[in-house]
Order: sequence, then structure tokens, then C-alpha cells
Amino acid sequence: MRRAAMMLGTMLGATAIAADRPVTERMVPGLGEVEVRINRQPMRWRIDPAAFNMPFLSAEAARRAKLRAGDVTLLYAVGPEIVRGDTGQATVQGARRSTVAWFPRPYAAGLDGVVGPGGLAEQRVRFVFRHPRPGERTVTLPMIGQDGPLGNWGSLFAMIEVGGEPMRVRFDPHHPHTLATANAGRRLAEAYGGQFVGGPFTTEIAFGIERPVRPMRLARAVAVGPLALTMIGVRTKDVGSSAAVPEAGTPPPDPDEIVVVARDKRYDPERDRLSLGADVLRPCSTLVFDKRARTIELSCLVK
Repeated sequence: MRRAAMMLGTMLGATAIAADRPVTERMVPGLGEVEVRINRQPMRWRIDPAAFNMPFLSAEAARRAKLRAGDVTLLYAVGPEIVRGDTGQATVQGARRSTVAWFPRPYAAGLDGVVGPGGLAEQRVRFVFRHPRPGERTVTLPMIGQDGPLGNWGSLFAMIEVGGEPMRVRFDPHHPHTLATANAGRRLAEAYGGQFVGGPFTTEIAFGIERPVRPMRLARAVAVGPLALTMIGVRTKDVGSSAAVPEAGTPPPDPDEIVVVARDKRYDPERDRLSLGADVLRPCSTLVFDKRARTIELSCLVK
């Protein structure tokens, strides 16, 4: 039988939870690292707010659990680099059968696997980064899910508006930098007066793959819940083009001048992502994914 290949990130939807079930909550403290048994084999996992709902394992962990590949291959794109993974069924914690994926390299170094909040059975998942402090603000944001042919395997995002159009926001405390994909960076620059203010650097995205980034300063802050962002890294070569973002010191266009910027005809604004890293999440104590209410609550102490 020919195996089907599926690229992650193609279909969007919302996570559906039966309204008549009692609310259950999972607290995830600190780094979110837990021991999980897959086919009775102990694994060291991380519950990660930025990860996919489908559990991702390393190939070595899959070998220990004696997983057998099914008929679907996952293709995970990090810029131009593709990581090919297998999928199959596994018994999680001795009771629940789940579809899992495994890849030749670990998604996160030093761990057997990761899973996002949408992959847990509880309807509320509370990430506690540190103890709450007096004066914190808690803001509730709408949540959107990501589904596909294998069901609810995608990610959970918050939603904000940028230039009158929605943009997906994920929370990534395990990476140091706040990043926007190229088209997301262009949109933020257009809406908030963004300019590149430094040279390129590289940073790890996933699976140990690094991509080029340039820092962009916004003249007007973009609000994500209680956070006001003025510095964002732009993944200049990933998911679109950042060519329209001006360099620092470039005068603004004359209001009577018409500026035409060509855009890729294949451009899909639903692929735009803003990923909040540890640099902006440090003032925050709690992040709550409420899958039944379809909301994300973020609590931070901001000046």
C-alpha cells in the first residue's frame, strides 16, 4: 500500500469539547517535563504550549516502544528543510490508544517527546511558569485550533487582529526569541510602523534546525493580552517575504506617493504566525488553555 504524505499546517478548525462534561484541569508547573509510559515504556516528555496536539517522539523512543508505522507520513517544514516522520498507534499511560508521530531527530533536544495542551485529556491546561505576583493583569484571548485528516493533531493558538485581519499567536517559552514569519512580519510592519534595526542572526526553530532572523522595531506597540510588543524577530526567508519591511532610517513614504509591493499569489494569511518567546513571556506567571470555552488566559506583571 502506498503511504500518504501529509504536510503539517494545512487545515484549520476549532477544538470541540462536549458542553455537558464536568470541567477537568491539568496543572503543568515549571518546564513541563513529565514521565509518560508509551506501550509500557517510560518516556521523558515535555508538555509544551507551542507543540502540536499529536505527540511527537524521537525515533529512538519509538524503537523502545516498538511502534509500527502506519500508512501516513508527516512532513514537517522548517523553512526549506523537511523533516519526515512516521505515524502509528500507541497505548498512552496504559489506557488510551492515540496516534503518535516519530521523527529521526528529536523535536526538543534531550527529551523523548513533546505534546501540546490540545493533546491532553483535560479540558483546561494551566501552565504555571512562576508564582503569581500582586498587580498582575489577566487577559482572555480567543483560541483557535488546527485540525487535519488525522483529527485534532494540530496546535492551539491565540488570535489577535493586525491591520483588521486575524493573526495566529502561539506561546513558546522554551525558545529565547519572539518571532514572526516573513509575511507576519510584513503585516506587523505595515500596521505598526516596523523597521529592521539590525543584521541577521540564526536561532533554532524545531528539531535543532536554525533559521535566519532579523530584529524589527515597531513604532507603535502591538498588544497581545497584557503584553505590549515593540521588538520582534522576523524569519526573513520563511513563509512569505519580508522584502517590504523598511530598514531603520528609511524615511516614511510621502502620503501622496503610491507604493506597490508585489505579493506571492500563493500567499495565505492563515499561515502567518507570531510566536512569543521567553524574552516577552518572562513577566508572565500563568497561561491557561480552556478548550471548552475556546479561550486562552494570560497573566503577567507589566509596568
